[in-house]
Amino acid sequence: MISEPEMAGELGAAGTREVMDGFAQDAAGGPRHRKPWLWGLGGMAMASVLWTAALSVHGPGDRRPDMHGYRLDQDPCPSLRLKSLGAAIAPRTADRDLGTGLLQHAALDRIQCYIPLRSRAGEESAEGGWSIEYTVGIAVALHKETDPGVEFEAQRRVTDLGFEPEAKLETVPVLGDKAYLLTRDEGDTELRVLEGGAVLSLSLTATTLYESDGHGDDGAGDEPDVPDPAPYQAAMISDMRDLMSSLKH
Repeated sequence: MISEPEMAGELGAAGTREVMDGFAQDAAGGPRHRKPWLWGLGGMAMASVLWTAALSVHGPGDRRPDMHGYRLDQDPCPSLRLKSLGAAIAPRTADRDLGTGLLQHAALDRIQCYIPLRSRAGEESAEGGWSIEYTVGIAVALHKETDPGVEFEAQRRVTDLGFEPEAKLETVPVLGDKAYLLTRDEGDTELRVLEGGAVLSLSLTATTLYESDGHGDDGAGDEPDVPDPAPYQAAMISDMRDLMSSLKH
């Protein structure tokens, strides 16, 4: 299995940077001009006042996440152009969108939809035969009351089929607060992004389809291999940026 830093390098990441907090320590020096225990009591009293004030404003561990301007006023799926994937594969099929409806709640706004594409190779086989079809999945969840960051990390290798430790994971730099590509098999990959209280997903699934020409199956031939989605990852990232921009107000 490829390590996450190596996989990040495959996507052009400059590298992983870790920032560690340091604690400065004053060296024992010369004589002090104030009584240490009085200074300590004053510091403790000030800390207590600040802590009490923080609790009264936010509550213990109850700080709302930064929404970064994200809003779900309406279903964004019908207006998504998917310019990059459309250029790399084929334009979207607007009249076949499938969605789960827009949820709007004081704690969470959520939308999910599936947008079919058809490969150019499939369009050329109009008289029947094997073709390859692509579906783009879009999911947006805006967590307005609780920070989704911990759950985002915990579910890095969780898919619709459950926890998949063997799934390929690639970090994506300079996209939201955190982002990664999760590839379950050769025809199924998903780009997930966390930015403040927003969790966004853009998936690409390729499937093979046989359409009969009505004259029997003698000319069906062999089923084609499902394409590797890796060549389309850059297009997925580009369309994700467009989606993120369209949801900010």
